[in-house]
Amino acid sequence: MEDRIQRCAEKFGILFGAAPVGEEGTDPEFMKILQRFIFGEVCYVGELSDADRELVTVTVLAVNQTLPQLKAHVGAALNVGCTPVEIREAIYQCAPFIGFPKTLNAIAAMNEAFTAAGIALPLPAQGTVEDADRFEAGLTLQAPLYGEEIAERYQDLPTEYAEAIPRFLTEFAFGDFATRAGLDGARRELLNVVTLAALGGADLQVKAHVQGAEKAGNSRERILAALLHAMPYMGIPRLFNALNAAREAWKEETA
Repeated sequence: MEDRIQRCAEKFGILFGAAPVGEEGTDPEFMKILQRFIFGEVCYVGELSDADRELVTVTVLAVNQTLPQLKAHVGAALNVGCTPVEIREAIYQCAPFIGFPKTLNAIAAMNEAFTAAGIALPLPAQGTVEDADRFEAGLTLQAPLYGEEIAERYQDLPTEYAEAIPRFLTEFAFGDFATRAGLDGARRELLNVVTLAALGGADLQVKAHVQGAEKAGNSRERILAALLHAMPYMGIPRLFNALNAAREAWKEETA
């Protein structure tokens, strides 16, 4: 017990520059449970760095639209060495999964934290492709990881939709976002797995992106560590669903 409490105090200080809750506030019992579990236990399981963990946390909080906590963890991410651009890219790339309005909400919370930290906005641009090149640039990243699965799956739709849906995926998710600088491909794919796990109800996509994350350079242990770290922020049922999807992906790979 003392080790857990001590680890919590150390990690909380690193992330937030403060001590964990004592007896102050309206709900000190709940806060002790929360802080000792997350910062005294979960943060010490797996191979992820503190910077990786905070990018995972920021991603889950953006997906769940828990904006006060997102703002706090943007500050924590800065404290453990994440660059503003890395944090921004982690949030930007949520857009294809959660939609533009929720992503804009997350961006607003992020920018409040940046402003409070004295970071000048806007941050440097990270786009690497011209508008006319979105499809080819996106396909260059998409095809090695995911092949032609989406085009094949929806080829029985009316012609206009059978063409537009896979093209939009390639141009938007990959051309507009995956091609951006500021995060390496392995980290992007790892955060995509976390995004889908936090969404819930996206088990098929979690399975596909677990396979994609491995191809991009993530070990299975790293994927498991990211999903476990996301659990206190998204809940145990979504962790179990994501783990089941990951296990299905890994069974296929060994079959």
